Amino acid sequence: MNLSAELNHPIFKAVAEMAAETGVPVYVIGGYVRDLFLKRGSKDIDFVTVGDGILLAEKVASSFQGHHPVSVFRNFGTAMFHLDDLQLEFVGARRESYHPDSRKPDVSSGTLEDDQKRRDFTKCPGNKPEPGFLRRTARPV
Repeated sequence: MNLSAELNHPIFKAVAEMAAETGVPVYVIGGYVRDLFLKRGSKDIDFVTVGDGILLAEKVASSFQGHHPVSVFRNFGTAMFHLDDLQLEFVGARRESYHPDSRKPDVSSGTLEDDQKRRDFTKCPGNKPEPGFLRRTARPV
């Protein structure tokens, strides 16, 4: 399945342009990709960038006409905004570690692979990621 052909909403062009302007790679991840495999519609799109996800969200939001307030969650390096009926979330690739006495992660910048390792794949296609799975399911924009 060529998932790139499915990324035809104007948001993907705007994200790609702002990522290129910022000089960071960006990928579509999570439930939106899963729903493409399942041929289901989705109004929630998650992006991961190997860079500043908050800055990218702010640039993308400002590239559209109208006011699109960006909610920022600095502790986790995430930001989100709504565009029409879409909820868009942006995160900088990160790694997480946990203390034995806490469920709250310590967050630091990471690679795409670090970010994917922290995700729950039980709800994504396939129960266990096989070799190469991460590269096939994180779709470049």
